[in-house]
Amino acid sequence: MAGMVWCRGCGKEIHESARACPHCGAHQKIGGNKSRMVAGFLALFLGGIGMHRFYLGQWWGIFYLLLCWTFIPAIIAVLEAIVFFCTGDSTWAEKYD
Repeated sequence: MAGMVWCRGCGKEIHESARACPHCGAHQKIGGNKSRMVAGFLALFLGGIGMHRFYLGQWWGIFYLLLCWTFIPAIIAVLEAIVFFCTGDSTWAEKYD
């Protein structure tokens, strides 16, 4: 059926808008699908000012902005971009979705 997904807790079919499973009560994540490719490219091109961290919803991207004049955040962002590109889909989903 359209609009149905699998519960993260018990695996039963539930409606995609359900915040909790009616069978087991497990909390369901709604939305929040962050692309690792977008995050990786943001880290490569705008990582020196922390745009990839803001995209991922992490407030501490502000430190990248505050220290951008040192170029240290840019170096760190390039390394983070490599990690983002090499991270598997399941690991990415667990951590950022």
